[in-house]
Amino acid sequence: MKNMKSNKLGTMPMNRLVLNLSLPMMISMLIQSLYNIVDSMFVAQISEEALAALSLAYPVQMLMLAIQVGSGVGMNAELSKRLGEDRRDLASETANNGVFLGFIHYAIFLILGLLLIRSFFQAQTDNPVIIQYGIEYTMIITTFSIGKFMQFVYERTLQATGRTMYTMITQGTGAILNIALDPILIFGLFGFPAMGVYGAAIATVFAQIVSALMAFTFNAKFNDDVDMKYKGFRPNWTVIKRIYSVGIPSMIMTSITSLVTFLLNNILLQFTSTATAVYGVYIRLQGFAFMPVFGLNNGMIPIVSFNYGARNKKRMIQAIQICLIYAISLMLTGTILFQLFPTQLLGLFSASEEMTAIGVSALRTISISFILAGFSIIMGTVFQALGNGMLSLWVNVIRQLVVLIPAAYLLSLTGNVHAVWWAIVISEAVAVVFSAIAMRYVYKQKIKPMSDNMEINRERFAEDS
Repeated sequence: MKNMKSNKLGTMPMNRLVLNLSLPMMISMLIQSLYNIVDSMFVAQISEEALAALSLAYPVQMLMLAIQVGSGVGMNAELSKRLGEDRRDLASETANNGVFLGFIHYAIFLILGLLLIRSFFQAQTDNPVIIQYGIEYTMIITTFSIGKFMQFVYERTLQATGRTMYTMITQGTGAILNIALDPILIFGLFGFPAMGVYGAAIATVFAQIVSALMAFTFNAKFNDDVDMKYKGFRPNWTVIKRIYSVGIPSMIMTSITSLVTFLLNNILLQFTSTATAVYGVYIRLQGFAFMPVFGLNNGMIPIVSFNYGARNKKRMIQAIQICLIYAISLMLTGTILFQLFPTQLLGLFSASEEMTAIGVSALRTISISFILAGFSIIMGTVFQALGNGMLSLWVNVIRQLVVLIPAAYLLSLTGNVHAVWWAIVISEAVAVVFSAIAMRYVYKQKIKPMSDNMEINRERFAEDS
């Protein structure tokens, strides 16, 4: 298995290799983005206030995602390492501790959901309708988030052991269930009571629980790389420490996005709740441009890492160039769609005349930055693949906290909500500059010194294989 993977990463034609590793993750991430989009499309039919409430709830969802992603990255790294060492017992222990952490994380958000949700919304708006809608939705998605956390743990275990097809099945099933249940529970079809925003939240958590049960079953039936038995289980704090030591940078990066969304929502609320609803719609729509690129970088990391270890400079540069071309092409496609069809995209969310007026300007302005963002994402992936993950973290901090929020606040002082959207373009432009500077440093330190002698590299690769 190890030799087959090595040959694939070191010898398969690069374009084919990138697509082979990235496409499953691209599809999975697109499916994941459907959850928020479908909820918002149907909730928008209730009222604009309901849509604004979901926008204000988004930072809570991002915070849950931050915990999931961080612990998932750490668990995958530790699990893959143990499998590489042919230590199935330690790999199983890692997976079981990952499940334990999933329950701990759920307990945290259960408590937060019960105690702090009302205060969270009251801190952002004094509109009682938005507050009530927000509480209804967020209370459900936090207190019943057990499915969300368990689904993520079990799917990450499948991914770490190379069973990505099962992950696509669980995520696809969850998305289809969510799409089917949303109108039934929101509007009261087929004899069900009309539950409004409650119905949207229930549809989401039910789909997550079903996906979690499916992922658990796939691990139990088809994943013989790990033994997920819980009788007599006791947490191993050394393993947990290793999981967090790897995952905390990812947690921080995603948590920053949650904080920035919260702050930007509050800046936009100074104008109108409609502007906040528009921003929420943008966040959901941009997933279709950004998620394929995030899937691309998931496939790119092992390619760059492996060929860096094999000292194959040519294949490393090929991988970076091809992924950069794909990322920019995907982002260009997103830009064209946002520029040409903003009214139609907003129409998916039952946009009012005021929302359309604000939203068209927002989508056209922000989408100018998509290509810039694509460049920064790929550069950040290179940093992670070469062991310079802190560079990605610093670029992210500069982009979002140092530039985006101050720029948005200053532009809001003009009294023109349309000016605020330019803060996102400015922040992405600054991120490109810092990413290029960081890439130049990494290239000089790690890539340029590598030998261009392919015969030596082939001999070393043959010896390693």
